[in-house]
Amino acid sequence: MSIGAVVLAAGSSRRLGRPKQLVRLGEETLVERAVRVCLEAGCEPVMVVLGASADLVRKTCSFQSAVIVNNERWEEGMGSSLRVGVSALGTDRDGVVVMTCDMPAVSPEHLRKLTRTGETTASSYSGRRGVPAYFPREMFGQLLELHGDAGARELLKDARVVELVDGELDVDTLEDLARARELYG
Repeated sequence: MSIGAVVLAAGSSRRLGRPKQLVRLGEETLVERAVRVCLEAGCEPVMVVLGASADLVRKTCSFQSAVIVNNERWEEGMGSSLRVGVSALGTDRDGVVVMTCDMPAVSPEHLRKLTRTGETTASSYSGRRGVPAYFPREMFGQLLELHGDAGARELLKDARVVELVDGELDVDTLEDLARARELYG
C-alpha cells in the first residue's frame, strides 16, 4: 500500500505562549519528531502543513524529505489545514495518516497499526477517538470538504480504533510540556 501523511503544524500555540512546533523533546523539535515518526512508519510523502510562525519554523527545523505546505488560512482551524495537506498530497495514494505535531506518544508502530486494515481507523485515548488517524483514498473527498476547528472528528465517529497509550497528552501548556519531557525526553 502507498500511504502518505499529513502533519498538522499550523496553529499559533496561544496557550503555550510560543510556537509548539519548535519545542524540543530531546534532540528534536516536536515537528521534526512528527516527521521522523511518519517516515519511520513508511509514509511517503509526508506533507507538513504550516501556518502561524511558518517562516520561523521553516528556518529552524530539519524536515528530511517532507514537503512543506503553507496554510494561509490557518486561523480558520484544523479543517483548513487538513484541506491544504490532503490537496497537496494528491489522489495517487491508497490512504493518508493524519496527525498533529504535538502528540509525543505517537510512534511509528502505532501509525503502522492504524493503516493495517485499510479502513478508516482512529486512535483511541481518554474515552474518545481522534488523531492520529488513517483514511483510505475513498475518504479524501470528505477530508477536502472539512471546515472549522473540529477537524476530522465527525468522520471518525464510527471508525475502527487502535489504543494510543498517553494519547491524551498533547503539548498545549507548560504543564503538558513538563509531562512530555518527563515521559519522552
